Amino acid sequence: MNNTTDKLIDIRRIIKEKAGNKAKFIPNVFIEWLRNIVHENEVNEFMAQCKGMEGVDWLKRCVEFLQMDVQIVGHENLPTDEAKHYTFVSNHPLGGADGVILGAIIGEHFNGNIRYLLNDILTNLPPLKTLGIPINKTGTQSRNLPQMVDAGFHSDSQLLLFPAGLCSRKKKGIIQDLPWKKTFITKSVETQRDVIPIHFSGRNSNRFYRIANICSALHLKFNFAMLFLVDEMFKNRGKTVEVRIGKPIPWQTFDKSHTTNDWAQYVRDIVYKL
Repeated sequence: MNNTTDKLIDIRRIIKEKAGNKAKFIPNVFIEWLRNIVHENEVNEFMAQCKGMEGVDWLKRCVEFLQMDVQIVGHENLPTDEAKHYTFVSNHPLGGADGVILGAIIGEHFNGNIRYLLNDILTNLPPLKTLGIPINKTGTQSRNLPQMVDAGFHSDSQLLLFPAGLCSRKKKGIIQDLPWKKTFITKSVETQRDVIPIHFSGRNSNRFYRIANICSALHLKFNFAMLFLVDEMFKNRGKTVEVRIGKPIPWQTFDKSHTTNDWAQYVRDIVYKL
């Protein structure tokens, strides 16, 4: 891939677009470091091999690339009624591979009829455009976010969410999601979608957790740890992961006896007990 215009990921171009005239002050050594962290060459080579693929077919190709031994427990709990719509919620230990693998599993089961709530950066990947509802908490898009989420829940697609919003963090030696956001509860009740809990095993490196905790302690607006998620995905290549699928939780469960925040943590607890 000698022609830089063919690159899906071009760190130098991105920095120039984002930094403008200030880009010339950014040291080359930093740019090269960043290119290595995001595995620019490997990712572009993989995307070139998958040119023309999209949606669930592309996710399945990604699973092959990751070479991970995926062990599924509770596959029988996946609904067989394709006419009914569900909300699939999972913990988010890896921040990348888990989303790819879960999307491939659920997407294959429902003949490709799935959608994610995704960080808007990920929806810039052409193969994910048909699957993603972009989530961005800043800028113009954020003003349209409630309508976009609402449209996703009212669609005919099966929805896959990571309610923590961020991948798992390590606190006091324990790796777990941050508290789950309540949106999946309120919208699942509103659209009468049963909720299916999923637990995904695995972890990232201690380096990632240290960086994430430093960013949190410094109250940085930009999630700097996110830059390392591609590197973490490559570190997890070839490993064994277990996906545990729980029984559907009827949407009627989430009544007025508890707050929607409490119900969200209730489902989170179920996930971690699977």
